[in-house]
Amino acid sequence: MQIIDGKATAAQIKAEIKAEVEHIVASGARAPHLAAVLVGHDGGSETYVRNKVLACEACGFESTLLKFEDTITEEELLNVVDQLNNNPAIDGFIVQLPLPKHIDEQKVTEAILPEKDVDGFHPVNVGRMSIGLPAFISATPLGILTLLQRYNIPTKGKKVAILGRSNIVGKPMASLMMQKQYGDSTVTVLHSHSENLAEECRQADILIAAIGSPAFVTADMVKPGAVVIDVGTTRVPDATRANGFRLQGDVDFNAVSPLCSAITPVPGGVGPMTICMLMLNTLQAYKQFAKL
Repeated sequence: MQIIDGKATAAQIKAEIKAEVEHIVASGARAPHLAAVLVGHDGGSETYVRNKVLACEACGFESTLLKFEDTITEEELLNVVDQLNNNPAIDGFIVQLPLPKHIDEQKVTEAILPEKDVDGFHPVNVGRMSIGLPAFISATPLGILTLLQRYNIPTKGKKVAILGRSNIVGKPMASLMMQKQYGDSTVTVLHSHSENLAEECRQADILIAAIGSPAFVTADMVKPGAVVIDVGTTRVPDATRANGFRLQGDVDFNAVSPLCSAITPVPGGVGPMTICMLMLNTLQAYKQFAKL
C-alpha cells in the first residue's frame, strides 16, 4: 500500500512554479498577481484564504486580500468584482465561498471574467473543460488528476467510481476522467440515491470519494488493489486534540488502507493540491495576459 502524499507533491510543484516565476522576473517582467475576496468571518474560509496567500508567497506571486463584512450588499460585491475584472495588474482572482445568504453566489461567479476565473467555476470555463477545450479547470479535480499522473497511476481504460456529483468536484472529475486526453477511463458517478452503491464501488479500480460524509467508505466497499482518493474534509469532535476536533475524510482510512494499492490521507492528501492548482491556474492566467 502506497500513501499518495499530496503535501509533498504540492511542495514540489510550488518549487517548480517559483523557479519559473524567478526566471520571468529576472527577464524584467512583473510577477503574477492573485487577488482573493473574503466576505464575513467564516473560520474555514479565513483559514483557506490565508493558506492561499502563503502559497502565493511560496510561488513568488504578488497577492491581494480584500476583506469585507458580511453586511456588504450584492451590488457592492459585484462592483468589487468589476474593479478586479478591469484591473490589469490582477491576473486572476477568487471570491471565497460560501457567501452570505443575501448574495446570489451564481450571479457573482458569472460576473467574473472567464479569463480571470482561476477557480474554474464560471460556466464558460466549465463548458469548455467539459468538451475538452483549453480552460481553467477547478482546482480540486485538477489536483486529483495531477496526483494520479505524478504517481504514475494508470487510468486508461480503468473503471473509475466517483462518489458525489457536486459542481465543484464530482461532475468536473467525471468529465475529466472520461476524456481521452486526461483520464481516458470508464466512469460511474454515484450519489445518495444510487442503488447497489457498495457493489458499484467494489467494481472500481479507482474510487474517488467526494460525498462529504465522514468515514462513509468502508472496507466492504473497496476492491482489493484499488486506488482510493479521499476528497472529504469534515471536522469531527476529538477530545484528545487541543482544538477539540480532527479532520476526517470520507474514507475509513484505518479499515480501507490495508486493501489499497494506493490511497490519499486526510489531511495531507488532496487538500494541499487544491491550493497548489490555484497557483498553477494563476500562472496560466498571467501567461495568457502577458502572452508569454
